[in-house]
Amino acid sequence: MRRWAVTSGMVNNSMEDILTSRNIGLDLTRVTEAAALAAGRWIGSGNFDAAHTAATEAMYNMLVTLGIGGCVAIGEDRLIDGNAVLCEGVTFDKGNDMLDLAVDPIDGTRLLVECKAGAISVIAVAPRHSIWSAGPAEYLDKIVVDRDAARVLVPECMDAPAAWTLALIARAKGKSVRDLVVVVLQRLRHHDLIEEIRATGARIYLRQEGDAEGALEAAMPDTGVDVLMGIGGAAQGVLSACAVRALGGGMLARLAPQTAEERAAITQSGLDLKRIFTVEDLVTSDDIFFAATGLTGTPILPGIRYKGSHAETHSLLIRAKTRTRRYIQAEYSLDS
Repeated sequence: MRRWAVTSGMVNNSMEDILTSRNIGLDLTRVTEAAALAAGRWIGSGNFDAAHTAATEAMYNMLVTLGIGGCVAIGEDRLIDGNAVLCEGVTFDKGNDMLDLAVDPIDGTRLLVECKAGAISVIAVAPRHSIWSAGPAEYLDKIVVDRDAARVLVPECMDAPAAWTLALIARAKGKSVRDLVVVVLQRLRHHDLIEEIRATGARIYLRQEGDAEGALEAAMPDTGVDVLMGIGGAAQGVLSACAVRALGGGMLARLAPQTAEERAAITQSGLDLKRIFTVEDLVTSDDIFFAATGLTGTPILPGIRYKGSHAETHSLLIRAKTRTRRYIQAEYSLDS
């Protein structure tokens, strides 16, 4: 497989220049690996704040070190020493402000600190102003499928009975509905959806959290998961859209405020509560890189492993333009 060329001493004037003048894909995996290595020692610790702080600081510091120019479009609002270092609007390398960054140092922090499978570190980049901003929205209702079912995912699916939508997906994938596996977050708000899905005979994969990783499983072929359905975080949903589009999958989403305050803030911001977004609406460009590193192990990525003075990471790198998926195994010396 052809390797990307690395060129130094250039001023880039377009996204294409940035992507071809440096190995930005490898840089992105270094960012998620750094976050994973920092968070890895907190696996099973029960210390949510310490794990989050370690991963966020490591991701921020690596972005600064690598000089990846861009602005955070989807970020992390949690404060560290009074500052949200990866929140929306934070800019890196202001002289080369060419990219949108979507980041989540740990998708599934609770899973990590409880030593449960499903936690990953994630980053995506796309051309500036191409990643949709969720603004004050905290939740999105969404459906995610892989490339085999993308063509049948029509806007009507958002309001149709689950049986109708699952029948379309099953037909597209050459399966019976009872053979489908549906990812749903384990939340009280999904009680009716879960009952509706189970009534079709389809199987449900209930997740405690890790919304972005669940969408990644649904969008990738051969993971054993066929579709993700239900309401999850808006930021995680838009970050997921980067991966879904890069993989050629399908996605529908709609704002789903869970409180009166969130609904009022969305209305005041001018966002349309009734609009159904496609994956192309959420990420308007096909120039996307998406990278993820496993933390506690998933069907896609093994978790971080410590072997004496070394640590081993497993990462996934996806490029949308070429529909390329690369799996990267790295070994780090912990003595250096």
